[in-house]
Amino acid sequence: MTASASGGRDQGAQEAGYEPDPRRWRALWVTLVAGFMSLLDVSIVVVALPSVQRGLHASPAQVQWVVSGYALAFALALVTAGRLGDALDRRRIFLLALSGFVLFSAACGAASSITLLVVARLAQGLAAGFMAPQNSALIQQLFRGAERGRAFGFFGATVGISSAVGPLAGGLILALAPGTEGWRWVFYVNVPIGILAVLLGRRLLPRTRPSGRQHVDLPGVLLLGLGVLALMYPLVQAGAGGIGRLWWLFPAGAAILAVFTWWQRRLVTRGAQPLLDPRLFTTVRGYAVGAGVGTLYFVGFSGVWLVFALFYQDGLGFSPLRSGLAVTPFALGSAVAAAVAGRLVDRLGRVLTVGGLVAVIVGLGGTALLLRLAPLDIAPWAAAPAMFLGGLGSGCVISPNITMTLRDVPVRMAGAAGGALQTGQRLGAAVGTAALPGLFYLVLGGGDDYRGALVTALGAGLVGMAASLALATSDWTRDRRTRRAHAKCPDDVANSPIHARQN
Repeated sequence: MTASASGGRDQGAQEAGYEPDPRRWRALWVTLVAGFMSLLDVSIVVVALPSVQRGLHASPAQVQWVVSGYALAFALALVTAGRLGDALDRRRIFLLALSGFVLFSAACGAASSITLLVVARLAQGLAAGFMAPQNSALIQQLFRGAERGRAFGFFGATVGISSAVGPLAGGLILALAPGTEGWRWVFYVNVPIGILAVLLGRRLLPRTRPSGRQHVDLPGVLLLGLGVLALMYPLVQAGAGGIGRLWWLFPAGAAILAVFTWWQRRLVTRGAQPLLDPRLFTTVRGYAVGAGVGTLYFVGFSGVWLVFALFYQDGLGFSPLRSGLAVTPFALGSAVAAAVAGRLVDRLGRVLTVGGLVAVIVGLGGTALLLRLAPLDIAPWAAAPAMFLGGLGSGCVISPNITMTLRDVPVRMAGAAGGALQTGQRLGAAVGTAALPGLFYLVLGGGDDYRGALVTALGAGLVGMAASLALATSDWTRDRRTRRAHAKCPDDVANSPIHARQN
């Protein structure tokens, strides 16, 4: 084989010990379908809450736990589940978690009381949290080089689209299964898809064979769990005044996480195996910045869908299906852009994220203005192009950022790294879904200025996105300075940890 021919091969294929699995792309689609279900269940249930409340004669505080309990259990499991996958067998953890998700989805649909439904949702969220980090870890394991970028592109598209399409999917299910019991099919729809995914996963997913003796850091599990719980619990109780009553949990959670960080560093110093290796944030290229960009983006991104649902359904009297259709242009734009962005991220790097964030801010800002100023009968149609632009931008944010954050993570840390990344996104989402609807209701104040409430809440969401843009831009400009310095004095910066980064 000539040098030119060998140089055209995927770089990852030449890594020691790596043999491309011929079933890797089919295995990827199994994990993406399962991941789509688990992330979709964060937002799809929102449009069904009024039906759940009527069908089970529940109070607003009780029914809110159907959403917030799932999100809380999901976030609590992520890092521990990722570390267990790294230490044991990602395939086994994934299949067990997926089987549990299917079982608890059926239990949610069959629940005869709000108490049983909330318990089943907590268990379903826990199963989803154990499943989610295995997705990104399996990508790390199965793919290398440019193929890894494409695979992470599909993964990022799954994350973004699942959030945006949830209201539409929920509205469609309720339209096809009307009546007081129609909400049950929001959960039952997971069962046949999940069973098929389990069967295909058993056949296609590779086994993980960790080298050496593996240890799970139980004190770290406890500290991280308590810290995340303390930060998230007031947020998931925001609708019942949780932030005002439980504000003291925020500093308590921060203190617990500080102890967790100290403990992880101590384990590394002693040569032991930490739950979450601090070196991910200090030595792995792009990980710390990518985690920050993702967390800040989800603060603004996740809350806007609740705000749109409130505006369209309560303010304009739309049905759940029509409300979902109104935000479909965003989901379409995100799907188109994410698939393309996965192929461009290796060439364009961070500048792709910067451009995407600008497009999201312009698109959603334009949407807010059009919904504020256009006549109500045509406002959703007038806002559709701006929504589509925002979706295109989002597809260039989530997918490339996940790729750049995780692509240089060692495979042995892949599960914990993916879990930590998603934990940050879940924390950001919890802040956004608590703050933006709360601000919407505060501006509404019992009146009928739904347009003013929408603009104010979306404006707050754009602040989070602007903070994400500032961080991404800072990282991009720092890399440009490093490349210019390398062009002038290559020997002086050849060993720089970021000298080889893309834009």
